[in-house]
Amino acid sequence: MATEVVMPKLGADMQEGKIVRWLKKEGDPVKKGEIIAEVETDKADIEMEAYASGVLRKILTPAGQVAPVGTPVAVIADEGEDVSALVAGRAPEAAAVPAAAPAPKAAAPAPARDEGGAPGRVKASPLARKLARARGVDLRLVQGSGPGGRVVRADIEQAAAAAPAAAVTAPRPAVAPPRPAPAPAPPAAPAIPAVAAAAAAGEAIPLTPIRRAIATRMVQSKAPVPHFYLTLDADMTRAQELRASLNAHDESLKLSFTDILLKACALTLPKHPYVNASFAGDKIQFHREVHVGIAVALEDGLITPVLRDVDKKGLPEIARAARDLAERARNRKMKAEELSGATFTISNLGMFGIEEFSAIIVPPEAAILAVGAIQQVPTAEEGRVAVRPRMRMTLSCDHRVIDGATGARFLADLKKLLEAPYPLLL
Repeated sequence: MATEVVMPKLGADMQEGKIVRWLKKEGDPVKKGEIIAEVETDKADIEMEAYASGVLRKILTPAGQVAPVGTPVAVIADEGEDVSALVAGRAPEAAAVPAAAPAPKAAAPAPARDEGGAPGRVKASPLARKLARARGVDLRLVQGSGPGGRVVRADIEQAAAAAPAAAVTAPRPAVAPPRPAPAPAPPAAPAIPAVAAAAAAGEAIPLTPIRRAIATRMVQSKAPVPHFYLTLDADMTRAQELRASLNAHDESLKLSFTDILLKACALTLPKHPYVNASFAGDKIQFHREVHVGIAVALEDGLITPVLRDVDKKGLPEIARAARDLAERARNRKMKAEELSGATFTISNLGMFGIEEFSAIIVPPEAAILAVGAIQQVPTAEEGRVAVRPRMRMTLSCDHRVIDGATGARFLADLKKLLEAPYPLLL
């Protein structure tokens, strides 16, 4: 039975999505649940699954085009099944294939084969091969990021932009002599030269989807949500000792202070239900779960992937999950369910040396914790001065939900836990 693949709603605020690339081409067999395309939303690039098994009969929204949520972007059907009714009037402008006819064999790209007769098979999409030939990129030197290590368009563009000396070569009839593999470029590196060039020339650049979403949502938050702020600092001596001890015990753990904060907040939030809550019009919605958003800086904006049920996880599990989440967020490889549903958010700028700052609440959450750098601070202790590592924390509160004393009690309990952190191990 023919099935329309529609632009999915991959977030509460998502109105439209851009097809970054199709991982299948017309005529390819697909299985239900298989990743067939990547979609750019206002938060990240998200993988889109096939809704049914069959053959990808028609792509209605080519790569690079935007489609509103719910709009059909492709058709999956059995081979030879009449899909003309679903395709009629929805074919892309560039479509030249008769709608009712099965995909003509002559139009299908040739099967992937070795590039330039190299001994190892190079897995690459037809578009990547075409782009590689156009830009003189040697496929054998490109590390593929697609399924099964397949080289896709983005890999070619990155190789051409980031490592022209190593990956971009003139066509050679013989096998090229071995040379060092090109160093992998940071995911956002291609955007840097363009931004730097625009900045140097005093030009304007269009808003990215993420930057547009930030501009919209922060106004929606800051304007109607009555913020107030509470700041407290904590002695991090014991927390530093705990972190050092656990990392020494397991070098692969790489426990960070953000991980410790995640666990400390997760244990403190259930004791302060108004902080783990949301303003919902004529009511306050308390949350049984503790899902914590982690602010992650990207090259062109900021997103807050969500770590779920943090209160039920141990420190090692939190450390590994948070690191995986942050890495995939920076590489735009998020799942839809990882981008929404936070009940509280942490934003840590301590790694940049920021001593103290105030963050804007992510609606509909009632609070967000802004964390500064740990600094060596002279402190009065029993009548004498001692130097201690101290960290300043600022809680932004929605005054419709949280009063000053409510927020202050939460911060005081969080400080107490960070200064005597061994319950975090339980």
